[in-house]
Amino acid sequence: MISKTRSLEERLADHIGEQREGRGWSVADLAERSGVSRAMISKIERGEAMPTASLLARLSVAFGVPLSQLFAQVETETSPVARAADRTWWKDPETGYRRRAVSPAHDTLLQLTEAELPPGARVPFAADTYTFIHQQIWVIDGKLTFHEGRDVHELSPGDCLMLGPPSDCVFENATRKACRYVVAVVRR
Repeated sequence: MISKTRSLEERLADHIGEQREGRGWSVADLAERSGVSRAMISKIERGEAMPTASLLARLSVAFGVPLSQLFAQVETETSPVARAADRTWWKDPETGYRRRAVSPAHDTLLQLTEAELPPGARVPFAADTYTFIHQQIWVIDGKLTFHEGRDVHELSPGDCLMLGPPSDCVFENATRKACRYVVAVVRR
């Protein structure tokens, strides 16, 4: 387990390197599997670059784990209780999108993630991000426009969307108020 005294970004950089090395992959191997450049992977692992949510999704696909699990392994200690005070927000440097684990880290079947999408933000994810998972999105506050392939879902507080087969998706907040939602992911 990576030390909690380091920032989430530092722990995430270390974890990506550990995941790559644990598989016996070179940086070039991970670059080929993920479509992320060798230079960017090296910068991320050295803590010189902050990856975006979309880039992290591509790395998680290469590792064969849902993005929520990649984060969960560095966000919280292994315990049956995930304390609110121990959960750390991660912020996408490009969009301002924030997310943090809700579920205890050791639950690999179900992952609950709280997210906040700032006004005007759009966060795209490629279809292969959803290959390993069944996912639902529950809006807590604000409005979320969710693009699922060609379908567009307008979600308001209390609405819950079950995603269909893997397709390119975009989380969008076209309003002037932040949108908070919970993503529930079950690994297939």
